[in-house]
Amino acid sequence: MKFLIDTSFWSLALRKKDFSEEENKIVTRLAKAIRELSIEMIGPIRQEILSGIKEPGRFEELKAKISIFKDLEIRTEDYELAAEYFNKCRKHGIQGSHIDYLICAVAVNNGLKIMTLDKDFESYKKYIPIRVERIA
Repeated sequence: MKFLIDTSFWSLALRKKDFSEEENKIVTRLAKAIRELSIEMIGPIRQEILSGIKEPGRFEELKAKISIFKDLEIRTEDYELAAEYFNKCRKHGIQGSHIDYLICAVAVNNGLKIMTLDKDFESYKKYIPIRVERIA
C-alpha cells in the first residue's frame, strides 16, 4: 500500500523534537512508511511543509530531508476531480481547502491511501471515495 502523507503528519515528525506517547506512535508509523518506500509526495504538500519556517538554516535542513521524495505528477484530471470533490462536499455542507481536495483527488486517481491527523478527511470520506489512515 502506498500513502500520500498529509502535511499534519510531516509537521509533527519534522518540526518537533520531544514527543508524547501518542505522537511517538505517529512518528513511528511515518518512519515505517519511509522504510518501506511506500510514500508519495506532491508539490502542494512539500510547499505546506516548508511554509512558515522563519530560520533559513532550518528551512534548508527540512528541504534537504524531504528532497529524497520526488513529486508525483499532478495532472489536469486531478485538478478537475478535486473541484468535483469540493463541489460535492460543499453541497453537503462540508468545507475544505483546495489543497485537501487536491490531496483527495491525487490519492484516488493513483490508488493511494491518505495518512493524516486532520479530522476533516473523515468528513470528506462520507461523500468521496478516499481511503484514510489515522493514527491519532
